[in-house]
Amino acid sequence: MAAGRARGEKYSVLLPTYNERENLPLIVWLLVRSFRESGSHFEIIIIDDGSPDGTQEVAEQLEKIYGSDKILLRPRAKKLGLGTAYIHGMQHATGNFIIIMDADLSHHPKFIPEFIRKQKEGNFDIVSGTRYKGNGGVYGWDLKRKIISRGANFITQVLLRPGASDLTGSFRLYRKEVLQKLMEKCVSKGYVFQMEMIVRARQLGYTIGEVPISFVDRVYGESKLGGNEIVSFLKGLLTLFATT
Repeated sequence: MAAGRARGEKYSVLLPTYNERENLPLIVWLLVRSFRESGSHFEIIIIDDGSPDGTQEVAEQLEKIYGSDKILLRPRAKKLGLGTAYIHGMQHATGNFIIIMDADLSHHPKFIPEFIRKQKEGNFDIVSGTRYKGNGGVYGWDLKRKIISRGANFITQVLLRPGASDLTGSFRLYRKEVLQKLMEKCVSKGYVFQMEMIVRARQLGYTIGEVPISFVDRVYGESKLGGNEIVSFLKGLLTLFATT
């Protein structure tokens, strides 16, 4: 019996989706394969925010293929934001560890066994994927996007000294109770939300391990990062600086 099963550990993956019809079957297949190969007990919770492209119908088919114990579709009527998607997903999660990641194939499930190993190794409360340490990196971005990402990360490091190398990434493993506590404390929306999670974790004394990951730009569909998101990020960063 695998170590994860022997200790009763279960991993709940929260997958918020909006217009991910093409990406969803592949990310789910990769997740199922990764967990089965490592012998870990798992469930995948799809939180679809009323996608008009048929994402929900695809998720219903995946539920039939893999079983409703492995794939749980928990949709919402409209786009309500990432933070509330995680809260919604956690209400249905039965795992004692929560994995958050993007559904657009920019985060490869092959890193999840490394997250699990790292967590066990240091008994960490949080394991965060990092693009900025070891052999981590970003692929498929143009120079402008790389500069924005690096710049945002650098400014954040200088202002907040968070104790983690990748603040804006969204590929992480949390103890369920830790994520619940952080969600109660976090007030940010959009891209600042991921950053605040790490800053609040440091404030509350939670331990953070890091695993280098390769981030690949989305395969299908359009990126959701625009000028408004950058302005919101800077406003949120200054708010966090003033209040932490």
